[in-house]
Amino acid sequence: MARFLFQASYSADGIKGVLKDGGTGRRSAVEAAIKSLGGKLEGFYYAFGETDVYVIVDGIDNATAAAFSMGVGSTGALSKLKTTVLMTPEEIDQAGKKTMSYRAPGR
Repeated sequence: MARFLFQASYSADGIKGVLKDGGTGRRSAVEAAIKSLGGKLEGFYYAFGETDVYVIVDGIDNATAAAFSMGVGSTGALSKLKTTVLMTPEEIDQAGKKTMSYRAPGR
């Protein structure tokens, strides 16, 4: 299982929904969706700037992350959604110990 960061910007309809439900109402809705997929909501934050909301989810796999992203994205409440896999320092240590054979272009 992995940890993911979802970043989203709201559409005009999405902003109306936030105003209606409140920030905590939207967090509860996202938490319920994540829980229904077998994951855990680790963080939910609003922000100023290009991205309106940041969501950190733990305990899901790639297919589940895609299902969440597509499910939320299909509502039309978002104008932009980005999904990032988060890795621990230990996972980077493991990656650094792997070897591979690769020839760069033109060499």
